Amino acid sequence: MQLTGEALPRHLASGLKPLYVVYGDALLLVIEAADSIRAAARNAGFSERDTLIAEQYFKWDELRNCAQSLSLFATRRVVDLRIPGGKPGLEGGQALQDYVSHMSDDVLTLITLPKLDWAAQKTQWFSALARHGVMICADDIPRNQLSDWLAGRLMRQAQSTDKLTLEFLADRCEGNLLAAFQEIQKLGLLFPTGVLSFEQVKEAVMDVARYDIFKLSEAMLAGDTARYAHILDGLRAEGTATVLILWAISEEVRTLGKLLYATQRGESLRDAMRDMRVRKDKQSLVENAARRLKLPHIERAIGHAAKLDKIIKGLRHGDVWDELLQLGMRFAKL
Repeated sequence: MQLTGEALPRHLASGLKPLYVVYGDALLLVIEAADSIRAAARNAGFSERDTLIAEQYFKWDELRNCAQSLSLFATRRVVDLRIPGGKPGLEGGQALQDYVSHMSDDVLTLITLPKLDWAAQKTQWFSALARHGVMICADDIPRNQLSDWLAGRLMRQAQSTDKLTLEFLADRCEGNLLAAFQEIQKLGLLFPTGVLSFEQVKEAVMDVARYDIFKLSEAMLAGDTARYAHILDGLRAEGTATVLILWAISEEVRTLGKLLYATQRGESLRDAMRDMRVRKDKQSLVENAARRLKLPHIERAIGHAAKLDKIIKGLRHGDVWDELLQLGMRFAKL
């Protein structure tokens, strides 16, 4: 069974399952989901908890012993297994498969993992967890869903605000859900319940966004020039190396160029993306960009990137940051 973090409280209220697996890269959502499962277990009479951290040199016999030791005691317990690296190895993978195939109703097992790539989610051990347990994916909130998430968090404390203010707040907190959570709590402490004005939010909220070059590439592909400029300013303030920024942008430009050349040869865009192994979570964004742009746009962008490379290397004069901005502007929605 696959659940979202938002649906988890309703599920827990209807009864507990023997196995829960929380995985993802949003630390706040992982913590919240795990805490709510542990709280529900305590309320249901699971009064003891064994915490195991499967790091290097972890002995997987400890997991087996936790399940078997119940026969010596009458207490219901929680087995809280954490796998920080996300890779249990051959021995651990087999131990997990053996463990979930012999679970008891008197043991509730909670397994937490980091974000897992496609290959890890196809392993036998992960498939065994998915067959026997409730899976909660706690990945970071995409930018296009962040405003709605913030609105939901404000609603929990009986507050609300308009769409433009939510967008402003999302820009300030993008990529940093823990800080976003703290800012929402701050608004709850500073202001009474009800509707918050833009001025109130602006005065109270710090700019706690964390910027990365991949979000910059996403904004460029989407043709969202305002977001592109905002992230680029953030990367500049954080001292991000311009060569890394240019690399990330150039990779997207080259990918779009190859896709457009493939479609000119008669290949479908979907087949071309598959052949080029475009990640599933990016396919919609890349497809929209490829349908919006033409080869001359890409060719000019490639030439612009080559010019930028020379500026970064000191072979030409120019303002690197201004040129990076202008390069992103080439992908504005047409």
